[in-house]
Amino acid sequence: MFWVLLLLLAWAVTGTACTRLCLAAVHAAAADADAREHDLTLYEAAFLSGGPRRVADLTLVSMARQRRLLLARTGWATVVDPRGRDEMERTVLGAIGPEGQSRIAPVRAGAASADAVRGLGDRLVDAGLAVPAGARSGIASGVRQVQSASVAVVALGLIALLAPAPSEMPRHLVALWFALPLALSLSCLAIARIEVHPYSRWASPAGQRLLGALSRGTGGTDERTYLTSVAVRGISAVGEPDLRAAFAHREQRHDDWDTDPRD
Repeated sequence: MFWVLLLLLAWAVTGTACTRLCLAAVHAAAADADAREHDLTLYEAAFLSGGPRRVADLTLVSMARQRRLLLARTGWATVVDPRGRDEMERTVLGAIGPEGQSRIAPVRAGAASADAVRGLGDRLVDAGLAVPAGARSGIASGVRQVQSASVAVVALGLIALLAPAPSEMPRHLVALWFALPLALSLSCLAIARIEVHPYSRWASPAGQRLLGALSRGTGGTDERTYLTSVAVRGISAVGEPDLRAAFAHREQRHDDWDTDPRD
């Protein structure tokens, strides 16, 4: 009856993995159920669409269009007006530094990791509009564990079928018994894909609904509509060639410090 021990092990592995995934999904669903009615600001829309770095990008684009920040084609940011009008602008100015000039890449990274942006994310999580970091990692980890459990069940079944020890149970019935925990794990993965798939990396389903309503109103030509498009779609929504060229340098390493930022 060696195969019975392997079957019990298969059930234990499958049950543990499926339970963990279900608990993670329930936790994420509870956060969505707590979502409250909310009018998104541009910064909030940017966070839900692309996370902290999207917030930094939106702030840089907004200040550049108001001529309070110069973003050169070479990837440098130069302060024109050192007075930030809100917390995010002050965060960007602080990331640029007292010299008033810096590469865009470190400014973007510094602003994205600042307390102001983290606080924005925490408020969205509290409102049920953003996916908590624990929920994102918990669901992803749970799915991986169920996938591993499926592979383990198949392996244990093959060991049971190929084991030389005699068994009174016909091999096809042994295979059928192992098919049960395998069916459970595969069903759990299928349900998780249907139920959990609507979650993006940043926005909960409630946040995505608000983003969808906001996106439908981006057909105008005024400044707020333009910035809304940037918040939702990112730098791809920027129409000015010079501004797009400035952000093309944002991921480069900061090694060409001798480049003239005003070129």
